[in-house]
Amino acid sequence: MAHHHSHAQHPNRDYGHGASERRLQVTLCILVLFTAIEALGGWFSNSIALLAEAGHMLADSGALLLAILAMRAARRPADARHTYGSARYQTLAAYTNGLLLLALTAWVMAEAVRRLIAPPAVDGKLMLIVALLGTAANISAYLVLAGATSLNERGARAHVLSDLAGSAAAVIAALLIIELRWTAADPIFSVLVSLLILRSGWQLTREAGHILLQGVPPALDPATLTRDLERIPGVRNIHHLHVWSLTGEAPVVTLHATVDASTEQQSVLRRILARLRERHAIAHATVQLETPDCADDHDHRCHRA
Repeated sequence: MAHHHSHAQHPNRDYGHGASERRLQVTLCILVLFTAIEALGGWFSNSIALLAEAGHMLADSGALLLAILAMRAARRPADARHTYGSARYQTLAAYTNGLLLLALTAWVMAEAVRRLIAPPAVDGKLMLIVALLGTAANISAYLVLAGATSLNERGARAHVLSDLAGSAAAVIAALLIIELRWTAADPIFSVLVSLLILRSGWQLTREAGHILLQGVPPALDPATLTRDLERIPGVRNIHHLHVWSLTGEAPVVTLHATVDASTEQQSVLRRILARLRERHAIAHATVQLETPDCADDHDHRCHRA
């Protein structure tokens, strides 16, 4: 049997991570500033929509801070206790972000129901000014993250989009309060916003959870991958195929390949690795080659020291 591990180098990786971290830092500064503004505006205007949005932005700020710290931790090199390095901290941070959004949704809906039962007075004009400022802030934050592809940046963008929807809803609610004196618009629109938060939180939690559970990346199909590799001359079958990802960006594959005994194994190995890299964008692969009489080698007949 032959065993090979291939891991392509990524010369631009540190640059990409640095740019990603800078975008998250700028976004964090914007959100922290306007969290304070919306919290004060919500308190003085007595608006649950603004307070909910401030809480939402606070959760997003904490999530972004966690993501930045996770990215820094991910740059630590692998060691004897963490042979894959610390890259998965990013995925853990994204999962935590999603849970924060789900918890926030529960709080907003409970408070909104309480205010629907007994609607308090709301200062619509102050609410409108603060909501417009929040909308501008969220648009700025979204533009900073435009074009981002990493899981944490996509998570941050989901947060910002739900923030933007919350600010827009607060603007509409403020206009209804000013024009129609309909104070119930404040908790009603808070419920609508909480549904948007629920959707973003669930998607992020599900995606990050799938990665943490070593699920197959969405762009890959193990059956299709197996059939493609079995078309390589000299390969009889592919088995024990496992596909996952550490962070949702680069897939990792391990597999066993049964090859003809008369085949030059290094040549087959090179073809398998090339097929994985060129057709399926898999640069990190561990391949074990076996001949038909030694497949899986359960009784250690073909064991090599």
